[in-house]
Amino acid sequence: MDDMTRDTTMRRRLPDLFGDVVADGTALFRSEVRLARAEVSDKINQLTRGLTMLVIGAVLLIPALVVLMTALVAALVEQGTEPTLAAAIVGGVALVLGMVLMLVGMRSFRSENLVPRATIQQLQNDASLAKQQVRT
Repeated sequence: MDDMTRDTTMRRRLPDLFGDVVADGTALFRSEVRLARAEVSDKINQLTRGLTMLVIGAVLLIPALVVLMTALVAALVEQGTEPTLAAAIVGGVALVLGMVLMLVGMRSFRSENLVPRATIQQLQNDASLAKQQVRT
């Protein structure tokens, strides 16, 4: 193959190669956007389920706890504890337990639990692959 034929072949190939790179980059970007949307949607669903369960649980527990705490106060009074002190003991224990449970429940709402890790990992992999392709 002479130099003129090789130059003509290279000129035709370079635009084709550039077009392929642009098309592949566009397809990759669209794929990454779909992955990000799916993962964010999954995280929103996770939050929604958690919040729904939290609210339903709280609604069901409140009347049950009031009845049980009233019975506990009555039992302490029957054992000879002053009514005010019995109410303070039961209320204090309920307060501490409630705060601990709320703190544990709030962990699911932390930002690090909502990070789209799969999308970030895939973007890092794609960037690494692109760097390797550019080097070769």
